[in-house]
Amino acid sequence: ISGRRILDISRRGKFLLFKLDDGFLLFHLRMSGDLVLEPAEAKIAPHHRLVFYLAGGRRLAFNDTRKFGRIWLVSDPLLVTGNLGPEPLDPTFKAGQLYDNLQRSRRQLKPLLMDQSFLAGMGNIYTDEALHRARLHPLTPSYAVSTGQAEALYLAIRQTLEEGIQHNGSSIDWVYRGGEFQNYFRVYGRRGQACPVCGTTIEKISVGQRGTHFCPACQLLKTEGK
Repeated sequence: ISGRRILDISRRGKFLLFKLDDGFLLFHLRMSGDLVLEPAEAKIAPHHRLVFYLAGGRRLAFNDTRKFGRIWLVSDPLLVTGNLGPEPLDPTFKAGQLYDNLQRSRRQLKPLLMDQSFLAGMGNIYTDEALHRARLHPLTPSYAVSTGQAEALYLAIRQTLEEGIQHNGSSIDWVYRGGEFQNYFRVYGRRGQACPVCGTTIEKISVGQRGTHFCPACQLLKTEGK
């Protein structure tokens, strides 16, 4: 890709899209990936996996401690992102669409919301936080969600993502230390502590092999929407 120009940078779900004058460069940071813009003469840091030298004496480094991240060079980003679901913050995505999609599935809410083909960009933390805000149990069958509950979930997802963006994301381990959203978690990582809404002790279970935090009082498990 020597000599190519970066024309635009955007996002689709959890993917970063660099539009080049010939093709697209896509990044998925996964658990520990990071993009670092630094002087071209700086010492190569540990865990720099790929370095792009830019005009103007700078370079863009892909740093990934755990080697989970991925990079693609493609002619069309849809070759990588074509199976992604709708963007939760897209103004064209409405609560009615979420309700209809929930009704077409037989899966539990937590794993369904984290399925990138159902809804793009939702991860473990934000799903737990949104479900608590919407007062929905993570094991609730998706088809049992009522129209009112779907509206609450729609708003909760958007509010949770917007709050996370406002606080620059979450810093929950040594990998990324730039965010403050962890200081505002309602349930995630707070097992044994009091629910901020009702004071009930927050519990943790495993759902789809992912640690899942919820309030057993605010988020009652129901099989039929009301």
